[in-house]
Amino acid sequence: MAHPKRRHSKTRRDKRRTHDKATLPTLAICPSCGATHKYHTVCGECGHYRGRLAVEKSVEA
Repeated sequence: MAHPKRRHSKTRRDKRRTHDKATLPTLAICPSCGATHKYHTVCGECGHYRGRLAVEKSVEA
């Protein structure tokens, strides 16, 4: 197992951690209803994906 001989500085540690940040998901606008949803996922409002009905949504009264 790796065992460091010297302690890593705070600067070196922070330089390594610069890439460990969360990114926002890419959003798309649904062409059938106009709602925003994540890319490559079915629209939660109308159930369409890439212009086709993927999931039938039941209408509650």
